[in-house]
Amino acid sequence: MYKPYFFCTLLVLFLAACGANATGRPAECSADGIFLIDPFNDGVDCGWYQYEDDALTGAASVANGKLEITTREPGQFWWSNPSLEPLDNVTISATTRKINGPDDNAFGLICRYQDPNNFYLFVISSDGYYAIGKVQSGINQIIYLTGGGEYQFSETIQQGVQENTLRATCEGDQLTLTVNGILLDTAQDSTFSSGDIGVGLTAFEEGTAVVEFDNIRAVTP
Repeated sequence: MYKPYFFCTLLVLFLAACGANATGRPAECSADGIFLIDPFNDGVDCGWYQYEDDALTGAASVANGKLEITTREPGQFWWSNPSLEPLDNVTISATTRKINGPDDNAFGLICRYQDPNNFYLFVISSDGYYAIGKVQSGINQIIYLTGGGEYQFSETIQQGVQENTLRATCEGDQLTLTVNGILLDTAQDSTFSSGDIGVGLTAFEEGTAVVEFDNIRAVTP
């Protein structure tokens, strides 16, 4: 089963340039073998870039004990990074939930983020689809590395406003997406060898889409 064609490629990709956080990272944000741990509790700032663009079409903010990503323009992809030192092999996990907007969306985790034009992403949608892909300089749409270039449906993904726990692993040239403890897919790609992590969101229908991320961890695979 495939998601309709218009969901398979992002013909309009807006790249939000997320700058580095200038403040120091508190000790609570890391531990032995853990590059980052952030339950968004007690007002501890682990460095996530927060913003709202001038046109009010995208935003990232820590609110209500969660990191929220917002998009108000279909086809634009918005994200946030914590500005970690470049990581090569890493497993990222987070609890996610759509709290507003269309189910025809895509949200998830980012690894090996080098700049706004180069990174891997691992996404699911609120209507049950998933993909592993990459953004690469010189190409004006996301390149999907799984499903023959198309999003795939999985009953493992909880739809609508239900929670999903995502885990993405970038190890060597192996890219792996796990949802709710079930391995969904893997891909091979050697374009990027290291970089920051992140979380992101896009939507494909009109409306204000908001997804929250909680309990974000980045650890050694």
